Amino acid sequence: MSAITTTGLTKRYGDVTAINGLDLVVEPGTVYGFLGPNGAGKSTVINCLMDYCRPTDGTIDVLGCNPQENALAVRERTGVLPQGFDVYDRLTGRQHLQFIIDSMDAADDPEAIAERVGILDAIDRPAGGYSRGMAQRLMLGTALVGHPELLILDEPSTGLDPEGAREMREIAREEADRGATVFFSSHILGQVEAVCDRVGILQDGRLIAEDTIEGLRATVAAETTIRITVDGLPSGALDAVRALSAVSSVQATETTVTVNCTDDAKATVIHELEAAGATVEDFELTTASLEELFLSYTNGESNPNTDAVQSDEVVRL
Repeated sequence: MSAITTTGLTKRYGDVTAINGLDLVVEPGTVYGFLGPNGAGKSTVINCLMDYCRPTDGTIDVLGCNPQENALAVRERTGVLPQGFDVYDRLTGRQHLQFIIDSMDAADDPEAIAERVGILDAIDRPAGGYSRGMAQRLMLGTALVGHPELLILDEPSTGLDPEGAREMREIAREEADRGATVFFSSHILGQVEAVCDRVGILQDGRLIAEDTIEGLRATVAAETTIRITVDGLPSGALDAVRALSAVSSVQATETTVTVNCTDDAKATVIHELEAAGATVEDFELTTASLEELFLSYTNGESNPNTDAVQSDEVVRL
């Protein structure tokens, strides 16, 4: 049984279609990255999953339940870090956590949760005095109460410094390792790339691509950068590399050659340098970032499946 399944999920607000026929499957025990620009419909999908709003059309299954028919069962088994939350200014961090613990009849220790999310030293201070990042940590702590089967994180790194974002990713990974499913919605591409097992790209309410990070890279004709260390550059070596059709640019110093080329041309580039008389001492590769992949899909650039995307089909591998 999947943790989340939607079939033909559609949500309209008047003439605006926020979600357009979404077919989505999230397997249990995985970290699923739900990637898309602001306004793509990510938060609307989450609201439908939790029955905070009702879909116009389509079906939803969360942890084996229809949230429209049994929202309480879904919410009891799901921890949510929402986007745009408010804390109670006069309540301390401890009181926030204890309230959730009591309402869920859980056995969690508020201090243990506060320590895990990095606010133990502020647990007895009113949350109204917390910074945005501290409040984000507190709300992540409330989402962890009761060891939920499903953890939904909507833009979880908002307000966090780099260290806080790293700790949040570690917690997401720990939750998946214990068997929970983590649904990680974000427009910050590096956050998704760093933690997720699988990624779905949402644009204008449609899922336009879905795969692992490496699978997405494989379907996009993205370039690889090769930095090659050589003992010297014989005459004509750079011209031989530049003549390759798969090479888009070549830069060089006396002992380093930097080449941008398609991924399948790496060996050819090195072979051409050696054939010209250069001794290759070392090389390193830089592959396409998730940001480059995202732009390729959403802009239809360098994408071998562009026609499929434009015809409302999902690039799913």
